[in-house]
Amino acid sequence: MDRRSIQVSDEEPEVPHCRRRRRKKAITPSSCASMDQITIEFVMPSVARGGSGPDVLLLDVAGNWTVEQVKAQVWMKAVTLNLCPDFYQRLSPDHCILLYQKKGTVCEIYDKHQVFQTLDCIPYWRALKKGVGRIQMAPRPQPSDESLQYQRYLNCLMGYDVTDVSNVHDDELEFTRRKLLTPRRIELSDRDPKLYSMDPWVTRKPLPEHLLSKVNNGHILVVIHIGMVSQTIKVSINDTPSQVLESFFAKTANKRVLLGIPDDVCEADFVLRVCGREEYLYGEKPLQNFNWIRQCLKNGEEIHLLLEKPPDPELDVVQKEDWAQVDDCTGVAGTHEQLTIDEKDHERVFTISMWDCNRKFRVKVLGIDIPTLPKVPELVVFIEASIFHGQQLLAQERTTSKTFNEEVLWNCWLEFNIKIKDLPKGARLNLQVICGKPAQTPACKGSSHYDNSAGTGSAEGKTKNRLLFYVNLLLVDHRSLLRQGEFILHMWKMPEKSDESSSSINADKLTSATTRISPLPWPDCGAGEEMEGGERGQREMPNHLKKQFEAIVSTDPLHPLSPEDKELLWHFRQECMRDPRAYPKLLGSVKWGKQEDVLATHRLLERSNAWDTSGLDVGLAMQLLDCHYSDSHVRSMAVRKLETLEDDDVLRYLLQLVQAVKFEPYHDSALVRFLLKRALRSKRIGHFLFWFLRSEIAQSMHYQQRYAVLLEAYLRGCGESMLQDFKKQVEMTMALQKVTREVKAMSADKYDVSAQVVFQLRQKLETLQSSGLPETFRVPYDPGLRAGALLIEQCKVMASKKKPLWLQFKRADPTTLSKDPIGIIFKDGDDLRQDMLILQILLIMESIWETESLDLCLLPYGCISTGNRIGMIEIVKDATTIANIQQRVVGSTGAFKDEILHQWLRDKCISEEKFQQAVERFLLSCGGYCVATYVLGIGDRHNDNIMITESGNLFHIDFGHILGNYKSFMGISKEWVPFVLTPDFLYVMGTSGKKSSPHFLKFQDVCVKAYLALRHHTNLLIILFSMMLMTGMPQLTSKEDIEYIREALTVGCSEEEAQRHLLDQIEICREKGWMVQINWFVHLVLGIKQGVEKRST
Repeated sequence: MDRRSIQVSDEEPEVPHCRRRRRKKAITPSSCASMDQITIEFVMPSVARGGSGPDVLLLDVAGNWTVEQVKAQVWMKAVTLNLCPDFYQRLSPDHCILLYQKKGTVCEIYDKHQVFQTLDCIPYWRALKKGVGRIQMAPRPQPSDESLQYQRYLNCLMGYDVTDVSNVHDDELEFTRRKLLTPRRIELSDRDPKLYSMDPWVTRKPLPEHLLSKVNNGHILVVIHIGMVSQTIKVSINDTPSQVLESFFAKTANKRVLLGIPDDVCEADFVLRVCGREEYLYGEKPLQNFNWIRQCLKNGEEIHLLLEKPPDPELDVVQKEDWAQVDDCTGVAGTHEQLTIDEKDHERVFTISMWDCNRKFRVKVLGIDIPTLPKVPELVVFIEASIFHGQQLLAQERTTSKTFNEEVLWNCWLEFNIKIKDLPKGARLNLQVICGKPAQTPACKGSSHYDNSAGTGSAEGKTKNRLLFYVNLLLVDHRSLLRQGEFILHMWKMPEKSDESSSSINADKLTSATTRISPLPWPDCGAGEEMEGGERGQREMPNHLKKQFEAIVSTDPLHPLSPEDKELLWHFRQECMRDPRAYPKLLGSVKWGKQEDVLATHRLLERSNAWDTSGLDVGLAMQLLDCHYSDSHVRSMAVRKLETLEDDDVLRYLLQLVQAVKFEPYHDSALVRFLLKRALRSKRIGHFLFWFLRSEIAQSMHYQQRYAVLLEAYLRGCGESMLQDFKKQVEMTMALQKVTREVKAMSADKYDVSAQVVFQLRQKLETLQSSGLPETFRVPYDPGLRAGALLIEQCKVMASKKKPLWLQFKRADPTTLSKDPIGIIFKDGDDLRQDMLILQILLIMESIWETESLDLCLLPYGCISTGNRIGMIEIVKDATTIANIQQRVVGSTGAFKDEILHQWLRDKCISEEKFQQAVERFLLSCGGYCVATYVLGIGDRHNDNIMITESGNLFHIDFGHILGNYKSFMGISKEWVPFVLTPDFLYVMGTSGKKSSPHFLKFQDVCVKAYLALRHHTNLLIILFSMMLMTGMPQLTSKEDIEYIREALTVGCSEEEAQRHLLDQIEICREKGWMVQINWFVHLVLGIKQGVEKRST
């Protein structure tokens, strides 16, 4: 991070018609006679005279006192009564914490700024009809040596020290750590230990027709192994695992001695595990719902299961924290009625509702300190200050221009055209340091409008000014208090080659200091508040507008709304609330800088049940979690819908859900709690959440703290078994990264790899293996698989610039039936998150096609980012590149030999039947990848990143160029065709020239069906890419990149037009296939020249 300083100050807001005091005098109970009072018995930390027990003090507490004020009053009373002078007169109230008991649980009153009447214990005492509450004041506990050591262990796993607050200017980090303890404990108390230990991987989706066709009259054969013997039984696909066990024991009743099964055990004492994998068939779901069973059916493999004792749930023991559970209402502000100054004695008011502040919000810019100046000395600099809610610009001001020096001082106020009462929770102040030429920088200029863009000002400024640094500051903090006082903000440097308009998304850096002069909370909506304009909002929509409304609602997420569209949606907001599809459009039309509109929106959301009663539309729910929606009510509503997702779908969309955490205004949110809950419920989800978060902590500097808080909360609840597995994986990753960097240093930037380099690699791996490398570890991209020792002689360095390692491991599970090793490519220097995204989208496309009874044989291999530009890729067995096949036969001219691929496939098949099956698989997989690569705009397709298995399954690898961001040479695009359909591919389908074989006609039909199926899910695909905009992928930086998908899917065209469009693309590929062959020939020639050893994954 480039640390530049900017000083900003905002003074205490003025409140009309009310006198305020800078410093409050001590509060006495008599001064609050008119306020609600709560009588509380405080059990003190000191021992009463005579040693009969602790000191006890009775105090009438005013409901509007803060927790800090209450502690001060109790302390003052203890001093006044001369209780234990050595303790109370020597120490301060901060030395102690406040605790109370609720349903047998000890809770801490944690937030010192919280108004007492908003605490969770108050209604609890009232429900129990307790006239006097009871609170214990206890010395602040110090962490034990054991807990400090455990914290260091967790920090090592995370790759981040979550206890280091040297770069943290408020306590949100610690605040959130404590708050997440409650949902974690609730989830752990509800967790089924046996179910968690086995974590069956199931789905509720119906069995696709293409898999159902492989089942014989609803029955399948299952081979069950016990020891060295096995028994094959026939079971129904609707049988549960327990029913399979019953069938097994019934069939083997007379073979117990032979099978080694004691007489005193029964089927209830055993479970079924997949041979060679840590994957269990357990629970009351039918066999057809288990993903492993479906995978075996799809690949035509036998189903081999192991009969064994269930794993010990005690292995998942969780270490308890020293912390007390915090009050459930920690950080909650009171309602406006509780906080308002109206009809109250102003002398007795200590917190004031923001909604009472009718003056405009203003900020004082003091100056900037920039050690490194731009190279052009005559430039001037100014600060542009904008207030955003999501992506909606609420107000904007700028300073005057100053000559660029190492220190520039303004010391001037910027008054925004928005009142304090209208500032929504989640609003952020965006400050940008912009330089330009003197004549083109206007004087102070402000604007306030509602728009979904975030530019740097005028058109003139956009074209001739340059954004240097930026920073964001939330105006309402995590306690719902308006930030006040003086700040020193460390700014982020804008990358040199980025979009200088800063339009897309500004990253929040939540590290700011605040000096509160007096609490100014953003109130919660009270139940008695009525919406303004309610009658107008309930008007029935006229028939002539319903067509326009339907047209607006039907547009895709990238379609911009006109001011007229927004006005129509807001005017008929009640009508919108009846149709969940309209929610994103309506909520995008809300003027979030108008308090009455925000209240009206919240009330609409509370009163409408259309959202909760509608069917689950994942894309719709996830759209409300993207960067445009910062309102907590909206985001919580979206998460509430996602609660119904099964684990399989949570895994499918986990990549985007983790990214969506970046769009949350605060560390603690409904989305964070949702991810924590689901990870603590499923080991598989937890495994991938661990790696997704760890990767982001290493690469997303703006969000390290937020992701670290969530990851720590998960690690504290996942159990010892998972922690040990993560420890081994992290150790393996770090060791391999060290070796990779040493290997790269040996061969510098050369592409070729000498025998000496491979020898050195093997020596280093040998040393590693004999000096503490984990004996086994879960494979990060496939947690059901456990790898063992390295097969040193099969490891090598791949010949490319980054020098990835080609590694082969033994299978650690002795029950495996596979003789193949586990192949992993370890990469250092490439950001694999883009490959992960494309492979995830391919999986989603596959699930979309399955609903249309299409099996296009995609092969989304394993791939995972494990840190900053490091990660692992699965080596697909029995597969090779098209380049290898072409080159092995006749060298580089193989690119022009149409029959080579066809002949290779025939040679790999032992019979004509197998060959025809391979051709069929080739046809389907080629069709699937043609459509997928076209829709996703995957470029740089050559014969070295298209592969084929010996069973005919074509697949693509290396997705460095996506969304139409193609490579070019001297300004000319290297992509000559929409997708790869070369003459040798067509030859396998029995087609050459303009002729069309039955196979080719089927290929066309498959492509059209697949393409039209994806068009029905255009919105989902757009949303999934939109949520990845903050990853920092160079190919995915703005919405303009995602526009490619709209064009590729011919949004706005009819089905017939779309079908014709795709068939036209196929014809273009047929006509220009020879151009691709030339490109492939050049690639082969260059590969030979550089000595590149062709990748065979």
